[in-house]
Amino acid sequence: MAATKPMRDQVTDYIISLQTSIVEALEKLDPSAAPFKRDSWVRSEGGLGQSCVFAVDPESKDATAHQTILEKAGVNISVVHGQLPPKAIAQMRADHSEIPYDPESGKSLPFFAAGLSLVIHPRNPHAPTVHANYRYFEISEAAEESDATPPQLYSADKAQGKVIAWWFGGGSDLTPSYLYPEDAAHFHDTLKSACDPHHEALYPAFKKWCDEYFYIPHRKETRGIGGIFFDDLSPADHKRLSEEANKTKPKTPEDIFAFVQSCGNSFIQSYVPILEKRHATPWTDTQRRWQLIRRGRYVEFNLVYDRGTKFGLQTPGARIESILMSLPEIARWEYMSDMGTQEDTEEAKLLAVLREPKEWATTAAH
Repeated sequence: MAATKPMRDQVTDYIISLQTSIVEALEKLDPSAAPFKRDSWVRSEGGLGQSCVFAVDPESKDATAHQTILEKAGVNISVVHGQLPPKAIAQMRADHSEIPYDPESGKSLPFFAAGLSLVIHPRNPHAPTVHANYRYFEISEAAEESDATPPQLYSADKAQGKVIAWWFGGGSDLTPSYLYPEDAAHFHDTLKSACDPHHEALYPAFKKWCDEYFYIPHRKETRGIGGIFFDDLSPADHKRLSEEANKTKPKTPEDIFAFVQSCGNSFIQSYVPILEKRHATPWTDTQRRWQLIRRGRYVEFNLVYDRGTKFGLQTPGARIESILMSLPEIARWEYMSDMGTQEDTEEAKLLAVLREPKEWATTAAH
């Protein structure tokens, strides 16, 4: 019987496949547009990745170049490894007490991280922005120096020490400029259908976490209409789940990975039908103006509050272009803008659900 591949290799294979599927689905939606740019890179500190990015040249004289369904998009994967410094180890022990930490030793521990991250910014104000991220992180005991060999990029290092802590994280969320309740219901129903076979407590817990995580305190509103968000999924009890749910939630690496795959595989079905439906909706200059103001809020959250952006920018050898891929091509800030302040406008309807998140999933999932 063949040996099971290390989880790091299984995750790596999966995110490569998922990236290909998502990019191909988006390219199929707009065959007249230029293809995504495939940009492979190597991290000198250890690891590699591929950024698949769609962006229109603002200087292009081709009129059709500015009529694409997407305005800017990126579907990125990274597979990196290195040494986790003592300060980072101390921070991670808050949720993973099994990680050894001796503040006096000053020693680092080997880490491995693999993930897919995407952000899609459509051109039409009626078509929502979407974000998704699925990731795996593990920490190992330090390998004996006498056995140490240069780590391979896409495979488990034979000299790798015993894995002492691991966890999965991820989620997907929708950020519309104009609210279409049926789109919100479809997006949430699809995610709920992906979560429920693995445990019925997962969707409501991670939906609530998503609403809380993507909150912009200085605006007193959420970034969008949510989805799911989760982190630190491991064998340990999870603080976001009830005592009863923790008894029966996925616990093994295989079961948690199956849940993550279910969520990741649902992305195309959750989003592409919405994009197909809305990308050709007629829009006005006023609606475009509102879209750019909402994109400004997106930028505010990502640069001020998002943990992933902060972690990426602070990581040695970080690929800044890939990290900031999430930012829109164009955004707008207006001093004391009155958009959204008039009652019974479409803009005000969106703000109402951003200030008081609601339940979108229906009892009968699509």
